[in-house]
Amino acid sequence: MSEEMTFEELLNRDGHLAFTNKGVSMMPLLRQGKDVMLIRKKGPERCKRLDAVLFRRPRRRKEQDAYVLHRILRINPDGSYWIVGDNCVTGDTVREEQVIGILTGVVRGKRTIRVTDPGYRLYVNTWCRWYRVRIFLLKARNFIKRGAKRTLRRFSGQGKAAR
Repeated sequence: MSEEMTFEELLNRDGHLAFTNKGVSMMPLLRQGKDVMLIRKKGPERCKRLDAVLFRRPRRRKEQDAYVLHRILRINPDGSYWIVGDNCVTGDTVREEQVIGILTGVVRGKRTIRVTDPGYRLYVNTWCRWYRVRIFLLKARNFIKRGAKRTLRRFSGQGKAAR
């Protein structure tokens, strides 16, 4: 294959694709550059709440279009989806026509975790259904991390007092 193909072209040709992710928005489910996502082409059916879907995020200013895998947490009255990464505190509204694929599994090492596996369903039902609790926990974790970094800078002589 001499030319690079888009994910849409690969999905249209093969019906599925497998690739590793960049970024941490879907942690703890997906570890950056380590786990392989298994995606099937989205058919004519509507996606369901808690599906992890691949969509194309339109370009913003100087950026190129980006492919994003996030989870549907709500189906809006207008039929669009409110989508959030498992490790994110904010979401996007995505239209049906932007969704190009649906996660069917994750390859972690030699093990394949299917979205139908009991362990995956348990993860989705605890981590994703409790979105508001998760947001609180993520914000608390980020607050603690920022405070720890400030404290370390202060004690290492890199803070404002050392200038």
